[in-house]
Amino acid sequence: MIILKIGGSILTNKDSKESEVDALSLKRIASEIKASMDASAKQLVIVHGAGSFGHPPAKKHKIGEEFDESQYPEKRLGFCEIQNEVKKLNMFICEAFIEEGLPVIAVPASGFITATNKRITDGNLDLFKNYLKKGFIPVIYGDVVLDNDLEFCVISGDQLIQYLAKNLTPDQVILGTDVDGVYNKNPKTHDDAVFFDKFTSLEDLDTLEGTTNVDVTGGMVGKIKELLYLADLGIESKIINAEVEDNIFKVLENKPVKGTIISRGN
Repeated sequence: MIILKIGGSILTNKDSKESEVDALSLKRIASEIKASMDASAKQLVIVHGAGSFGHPPAKKHKIGEEFDESQYPEKRLGFCEIQNEVKKLNMFICEAFIEEGLPVIAVPASGFITATNKRITDGNLDLFKNYLKKGFIPVIYGDVVLDNDLEFCVISGDQLIQYLAKNLTPDQVILGTDVDGVYNKNPKTHDDAVFFDKFTSLEDLDTLEGTTNVDVTGGMVGKIKELLYLADLGIESKIINAEVEDNIFKVLENKPVKGTIISRGN
């Protein structure tokens, strides 16, 4: 079984003030996944980010921050707005996948996951397992959930990967981002950024910049932290550039692709 995360920066224009799908990128990725599913039998779980649909409203409503009781109605409505926006993006994505002949089924995190202080503490994955057994491709995405300490919080696609991998024990965990993998600093703003084939510790980073400028879930560093936790459990993962044509197909088929392996081993 493979868990594939597709970053919101690939599927949407995250810098846009409007919710905007990158239709060409979405169609290409859908066709690459379909080609891989046709080439070899496999179970697949897809996780996607929220991009320009989820990050701006989450930032606007400051979901996940403490608030006064008088603000509850406003925060609750903000929660609903964010949940509706990410659901819209998921609908566009699933529609494109279904058009390619992929049997995807949306499983919103807000429907079965709860958190405590921004960390997932409850979420029954029996439904995931049943869908996988029947040949479906479950699709889950960055979302808002109820939080036992903070009332509401944002759960990133990267934290979902960690939770799913910890409980489903996949053969592969793959993250498709908008860069080739992990660098010691942001390669989009530093020409001297050094690329890592393998990454084992946050101490190797020179800067804590993300790869995008509107990311309430922690950018690249947030991804690495979640994956290093998996590495501690003995689960390796790989970060690749999903903007490069055929990279998704190749990595799903276990063919060589430039990227960074996240592991605690040598």
